[in-house]
Order: sequence, then structure tokens, then C-alpha cells
Amino acid sequence: MAPEKPSASHRRDFIKQSATAAAAVSVTGLSAQRAKAAAGSNERMRIGFIGPGGRGYGAHVKSLCELHAAGRNIDLVGVAEVYSTQRNKVADHIKDKTGTDPGRYVDYNDMIEKENLDAVCIATPDHWHHKQTVDSLKAGLNVYCEKPMTKTVEEAFSVEKHWKESGKVMQVGVQSTSLPVWDEVRALLQQGKLGKVLGYQTEFFRNSDMGQWRYYKLSKDMTPSTIDWQRWLGSNEDLAPEMPFDREVYKQWRRFWPFGSGMFTDLFVHRTTSMLKATGLRLPGRVTGAGGLYLEYDGRDVPDVATVVADFNEGVQGLVTATMCNEASRINQLIRGHFGTFTFGNGENFDGFDFIPERGPVTHVRQEPERIKTEPVKNTTLAHFANWLDACEAGEPMKCNNPPDLGAAAMAVVNLGAQSYRNGKVYFLDGENRKISTEDPGWAKKWEQLSAAGAEPKHIPGWSAGDYGSKLIEPDHMKYAGPWIDGKDPAES
Repeated sequence: MAPEKPSASHRRDFIKQSATAAAAVSVTGLSAQRAKAAAGSNERMRIGFIGPGGRGYGAHVKSLCELHAAGRNIDLVGVAEVYSTQRNKVADHIKDKTGTDPGRYVDYNDMIEKENLDAVCIATPDHWHHKQTVDSLKAGLNVYCEKPMTKTVEEAFSVEKHWKESGKVMQVGVQSTSLPVWDEVRALLQQGKLGKVLGYQTEFFRNSDMGQWRYYKLSKDMTPSTIDWQRWLGSNEDLAPEMPFDREVYKQWRRFWPFGSGMFTDLFVHRTTSMLKATGLRLPGRVTGAGGLYLEYDGRDVPDVATVVADFNEGVQGLVTATMCNEASRINQLIRGHFGTFTFGNGENFDGFDFIPERGPVTHVRQEPERIKTEPVKNTTLAHFANWLDACEAGEPMKCNNPPDLGAAAMAVVNLGAQSYRNGKVYFLDGENRKISTEDPGWAKKWEQLSAAGAEPKHIPGWSAGDYGSKLIEPDHMKYAGPWIDGKDPAES
């Protein structure tokens, strides 16, 4: 009997409504909710910046200056930065663009204490994210934290816990989560468009003639007299080991394990977060990483070729792979199901995605290849900050497109992958108890037991399609299967 195909009308209505909603709300966030909130309050949101270096200045500061100019109810009032040249550059830019001369600080704690802040934007190296985020949440502040949310998985679980306890708004800086496409894809997956979801694959390939992250320029002005090295290191807070001042480490820290995890947490976290949002998956059950340092012998620690495979308890496998030494032959970004595949563009700028059906003799359903349109977003970073401001003004933490529960899940995938690569071990995660182990709880055995029991397949969160695309058809010849007990043919019993 052919499986019943779910109605496409709900899918079309959902996409139409999503596109209409996206068009109605510009990246400046002038939504009905914001207008209503602004009309009822003259209070302005006071924002401070912690560690506005390259990304913090180019994305955080400049985006919020643009949103300020567009009429958002915000004031940019403080800059905490250990490098005096950068601190003055950022503060001068804010003064020029907004008219406010922000307070200038070396220690972010002084800024929090003196500036009567409502929120902070954190863009320091990864090893500082946990402490600065928790300190800010405990101070009653809303937080925008650059990706990755933390340096370790344990820190990610800690941030998630403090965030939930605080009731504050927190956005993790994976800007692609502000694309409407991922919500649209998740709805289609839950409705059964692909049948049983089996896996996703994604990538973040790059190439250069100098080695990844070495394009961050060093300058003679970077000295112990212009940079508070001890504060940057965080060795007094046990965040990093003591080491002598080094411009290379300061500016290109993503290449070194004490401060980051290379492509795992700088790049893989982007695409992984999008795939988790699209599928509704969160914490993996099993993670393994592979790779090596095969070309970029420039003193770095982190690999230039890497792959992470994450298996989920919902019966889905995720793969993210890349090299930093080739980008012309990147793999397709896609989600696979028993009845078809969604393929996406590589990056953030695309106006649709493709449905590729499986062949009819397998699905017993008539399906045609289809281009599914989605609303493109011109500037995802600006949209992501606008979404954060909307959530802050509404006082609704789950209004954020990338809240800490999603940020922690992405960290579990990419960071355990990095640890697996480094340590040569497979990692298992008990999501309910937030326990990480290298002891196999019987991962393969549990799936074998489901098969032996003829169990129903597991599904992504929110699945509403019954057994569509999730059931095998028993061939007639299987009536001859089974063990012969005492010489008796099972087909005759």
C-alpha cells in the first residue's frame, strides 16, 4: 500500500505567510510590537561593548550605530578594550556616528559598575566568553555574545543554566540564524516533506596564500604598553596559561588551542547552528572528529583539514567538513530524508532551496523536483542585531533567533569534535543530565535492538507526519525468512 502524502497546502501557506512576515519587518526592526513598546516608553537602552576588536568593531559597533541612526531606542555608552589604540578608535567612531562620547575602560567590570548599562555586546576571544557572559547576566544585563558562545561544552551548559535563571535576553552571534529559511525548512521537515529525516551535511571551506587567520595584521604599535596583556590572557582568572607577550598570539589567537579551536569553533559553528535550527535537533548523543595539519606549517596548533560527525538520539546523523586550503570544490549543504533531499546554497545569500525527490519505486508517491523560494536577507548581521533589540524591548528571551540553548547545542557538536580530533576518542553525551563521557553506553547496540524489535523509527522534534516516509514495505518473499528450529521450515508454521 502506498503511503499517504501529506497535504502541500499547509506548506505553501506557511511559506507564503513567512515571506510576507519577513517582508513586513525590515532589518531595522520596525515591527508592530516594537512600535507599540516604543510608544509606551521613552527609556533608551544603554549598551556597552566588551572587547570590540575586528568582529566586535566591524559587526557589533557598526551595526548598532546603523540601527541607532535608523531610529532604534539605544545609546552606545561604554567601550571596554585592553588595546588602547583600538579602544580609542571604537569610542571615536561611536561619538562620530551617534553623538555620544562613550566611557572608555580597560576592565569590563568597571564599565558595568559605572555606566548603568542595560546590555552588553561581547566580542573577546573565546576563552573569555563564559566569564564575561555570566558576570553580565548576574549583573542583570541582556547579552549579545559573539560565536562560539563559549570555549568548552561545560562552559556552554553553564551559560545556558545562568541564562535560564536570569530571565534576561541573550543572543549568540551566528547571524545566519536570522534567515527565515531555517524556520521554513523545519516546518516542512516536521510535516514530512522528506519522510524520515536521516542526516544533514554542511561545510565551511576556505583557502589563502598565507594560512588561515594570518591575514589579521600585526603592527608595531601592539606592545605591552598599549595592550594590557595580563588582562587579555586571563591567566589571573585561570582562563589561559602564562606566556610572554606575543603580537601573533594576540591578533591571530584562533590558530592556538588555549584561546580557540580553529575552524571547529570559528567556522563549523556557523553552519552547524543553522542545521540544528533547520532540523530542530539539539544535543548529539555521539560525536567524533578527524583531520590533521597537512599544509599550513606556520606555527599554528589547529588543523587545516577537519571533519565532525555527530549522531543524534532522534536517529539523524550530522556531518560538517572542510579544509582551509581549498574552497573551489566545497560539498553541497543539504538535508536528507528517505523520500527526498533539500539542497541549499553555500553561505547566507540565497533566495530559495531545491527539493530533490527519491525515485517513485521507492517512495510510491508521485513527486517532482521543486524550487522552494524563500525571502533573502540583504544583511544578516544587521538583521541579527535588530532581532536581539526586538527581544530586549519585548522582554522575551525566546524571541531571539539564536538563544543559548541552541548555542550550547552547536558547541556540543563542534567542540566535542575538536576534542575527539585532539584526543583520539569518541565522545558520548547524556543530554538529559549534561554528562560527557568517552565510555560507550552501547550506542550501536541500542540501534540493533530497535531493529530486532521491529520498532518504529525515531523522528526529529515536532514531527507530525505519522509514518509517512518512515515505514518499509515487507516483500512477499520474506515469508520464507526465519531460523529453522529442530529442522522445521519457518515458512510452514
